[in-house]
Order: sequence, then C-alpha cells, then structure tokens
Amino acid sequence: MVVCGLACWRCRWLLPLLLGLAIIMGIIALAGRGWLESESEPYVQQASLWESCTRGEEDLNWSCESLMDYGWGRAAAATYLVGFVILVICFALAVIAFSIEILRFNFVRGIGGLLFVVAAFQIIGLVIYPVKFTEDIPLTGDNMFSWAYGFGLASTVVVIGCAFFFCCLPNWEDEVLGNIKPTYYYSSPERAPYLN
Repeated sequence: MVVCGLACWRCRWLLPLLLGLAIIMGIIALAGRGWLESESEPYVQQASLWESCTRGEEDLNWSCESLMDYGWGRAAAATYLVGFVILVICFALAVIAFSIEILRFNFVRGIGGLLFVVAAFQIIGLVIYPVKFTEDIPLTGDNMFSWAYGFGLASTVVVIGCAFFFCCLPNWEDEVLGNIKPTYYYSSPERAPYLN
C-alpha cells in the first residue's frame, strides 16, 4: 500500500505549488482595481493599490488620483511589493531545494524564515492601506474592501501556512528522505484467535 503522508518525498512539490498559488494571488492583488469598490449601485468609487478613482452618478468616465502622492500610499505599495518580490525569490529557492536529490534541510528552514519576512511585509501593507485610505480619501456612498484586497489577504495566509511547513519540515527529515524502515505489527495466534 502506498501512502503519501504529510512529509513524504513524493509529495515534496506541494509546498512549491502552494507558493506558486500565493504568487498568482499576489499578482492579482497588485494588478487588480478592486481593493476598494462601491458596495451597491451607483458604482462611484473604485481603488487599486496604486490609485483611487471616482465618478459622478451620471458620468461614465472615471476620474483617477494616484495614491503615490501620499506617503502612506507609497509605504503600502512598497511593503506589499517588497514582500511579493521576496515571495518570488522563495519560490525559486524552493524549486531548487526540492529539485536536488540530497535535500538540504537547513536551506529549507531558511526559506521558511524568509516566508515569515514576506508575511510581515504583506501584513504591514495590508494594514496601512485601509486605515490610511479611509482617513485621507473622501469616500462616496457605501464602500467595501473588495476582491483584489481579498486576494492580497489570501496570498498572505498561504504564505504564513507555507512558512510553518517549511520551518517544521526538517523535523521529519528521515520520513521525507525515506530513511525509516516500515514498522510491521505482528501478534501471535494465541493472542489473536480470530486470525485462525
């Protein structure tokens, strides 16, 4: 019977795959225009990490203002972007680490430490943005932090989970490398009469 547990060599690509998923969600968050949107019609407010756009109820054209004119806008974008760049580096390091036959477990633990740094940068950006946005930008109507902001949060949650797994993986070094012999349990016929 073949079992693929939490830390087996055949399942080693799950962690880089999750990091790739976090990168995709990070790209959507960086490029998406749905960090803040109007909650209901008329849709008069829309914002991304980079700019805030408004329009009148009857107007079809958006009037956009760059958030890079604000110190907090630059800080939120920079911290999230720095976290994203380190995440891409961690993904590349994870692919390299799991591609070689002799896995360097201290190297894997270092990737986990870097992922905690990624999570810290992304959390800082995700906290600065809504707090300062609602203080400095006049909001029109009912608004909500929307899908692109949600992708940013989801990317951060995946990164935190992967960081824990990368840091804990060296604890299962023998299981991952297949160095442990299987344990067979045998009971004598006297103790298990139902086996006769």
